[in-house]
Amino acid sequence: MNPSMKYALLLFCFAASIRPLTAQDSIVQNVTARRELNLDGRWNYMVDPYETGYYDYRHQPYDQSPSGKGGYYDDRKQTDKSQLIEYDFDRSPTLKVPGDWNSQDEKLLYYEGTIWYRRVFQTTPQPGRRYFIYFGAVNYEAHVYLNGKKLGMHKGGFTPFQFEVTSLLKAGDNTLVVKADNTRHQDEIPTVNTDWWNYGGITRDVCLASTPETFISDYQLQLKKDDPHTIEGYVQLAGQHSPQTVTIDIPEAGIHTTTTTDGGGRAPVAIMTKKLAYWSPEHPKLYAVSLSTATDTTVDRIGFRTIRVQGKDILLNGKPVFLRGICIHDENPLIPGRLRGEGDCRMLLTWAKQLGCNYVRLAHYPHNEAMIRLADEMGLMVWAEVPVYWTISWTNPDTYANAQKQLSDLINRDRNRAAVIIWSIGNETPLSAPRLDFMSRLAAHAHQLDNTRLVSAALEVHRQGNEVIVDDPLGEKLDLVSFNEYAGWYWGDKLADLPNYHFTIKYDRPVIITELGGDALAGFHADPDTRWSEEYQEALYANQVKMLSGITALRGITPWILVDFRSPRRQHPVYQNFWNRKGLISEQGVKKRAFYTLKNFYDTIAKKYPE
Repeated sequence: MNPSMKYALLLFCFAASIRPLTAQDSIVQNVTARRELNLDGRWNYMVDPYETGYYDYRHQPYDQSPSGKGGYYDDRKQTDKSQLIEYDFDRSPTLKVPGDWNSQDEKLLYYEGTIWYRRVFQTTPQPGRRYFIYFGAVNYEAHVYLNGKKLGMHKGGFTPFQFEVTSLLKAGDNTLVVKADNTRHQDEIPTVNTDWWNYGGITRDVCLASTPETFISDYQLQLKKDDPHTIEGYVQLAGQHSPQTVTIDIPEAGIHTTTTTDGGGRAPVAIMTKKLAYWSPEHPKLYAVSLSTATDTTVDRIGFRTIRVQGKDILLNGKPVFLRGICIHDENPLIPGRLRGEGDCRMLLTWAKQLGCNYVRLAHYPHNEAMIRLADEMGLMVWAEVPVYWTISWTNPDTYANAQKQLSDLINRDRNRAAVIIWSIGNETPLSAPRLDFMSRLAAHAHQLDNTRLVSAALEVHRQGNEVIVDDPLGEKLDLVSFNEYAGWYWGDKLADLPNYHFTIKYDRPVIITELGGDALAGFHADPDTRWSEEYQEALYANQVKMLSGITALRGITPWILVDFRSPRRQHPVYQNFWNRKGLISEQGVKKRAFYTLKNFYDTIAKKYPE
């Protein structure tokens, strides 16, 4: 190769190594198996409401200027006493990462805007290795810089992203800077109007991951649709795409097989087996799986099960199942803020198990990957959702592209988790032709990416007197009839009238009630007719159970919600004080009376649907 060709190749490789992710890219699957350096901990931060560190006085981005210099990401130090530098990361305060800024500093409780984060870390990059900076989530728009060079930008407050930094990493000190902006915008996903706290910041883990030059970047191993005896999927390599042998080992299942990659580095997988113990809530079996090539090995724990719809039934491993569920937000009520790790996640899922659940709806956005893996381990089926919520900009092509990208990222991250049985494309979206087109395309995309799971959405209902009507044309595109109803709280004058409601449901499919409930301030006791009392919430649940028993196709419910959570929309100074009080557990972890009402119902249902 002549020198000019070598130089061109080096330039190409350098550009490729620092390019931002596009919609066609996927993150490194099971990144924790690749983690070389954990970057969690204390990060210096600066609040920048005018984005002075990003724009010059003409409001032009510094990182788009010819020099690419001038922003806070340069992390400049004064080398001469005459120098003018109007920021200083070294003497700035710190925030914990992972963690939101709202709960760490009282002055930032309601803050929406830009905050700059900086972390200095030491490493010694090794020849023949590739390196990636991985973020579990940053809310909402993140611009990322390493050693003064921009890696790229990511939108979406709940999905992971990464950038390759092989060419930029230095031996010794490296400076990682993140511009995090949680400002709400109409054309984003979610939009300006939500019912949860807009926690800003680097809310999930950050790490430096390391791989060989050619490595296993992605894989899917799940039971083939409607076939409990065939493990189907693929293994995708990144790097050299000449044909390579991939070995798959699942020793406990007696599986040792090989497959070969094609010119794009992809190897199909089809393994016949009759020795599998199937994953279920009663027996959440996970197998140790090893994938290896001549240059790389990665390991995972994967469960295998089938899920499908037959008439009005949901079949798990071929047996009818009733989804005894509860909705959960990604929020710790005891230590304010987003869930920070496995301990927080385990606490919420343990409460769900105590309630008698075999199923959880993780609303209204992708939750921490640790939550999904724990659900796998603990035996809880999962409804996983993207934040297409309420009044999205249905006709904006960029908004749709954003929603589809977030859905893709969710599916790509969690498609090897047996616990996930339903991909949800949204919640309570109002009827219109543009909305139907938007949502129908999302449903088709989810089915295309993963045909082994069910696809649904939490629909709205309409009422005519005591008739509750479910007739949303989006239902034609979904595998389940799933909808929210708030009889006894937002509609209906007397709780005793709830059993008089009847449901007219257009679609002949299993019915899932994705939300129901009412508020109760823990410790406030009165008669069952007094709003906000525990007795009112208890009576509401008792009458809901009677009302819902009239739906012959009912195969699951996820009442709203497991635990009280913060919301700026909830402003009653006595009963709410910026908390949504529909939780069955208070922000102090105290179980309300309705918790036991629902638990008794679930205990009865469990006897009818043994798993």
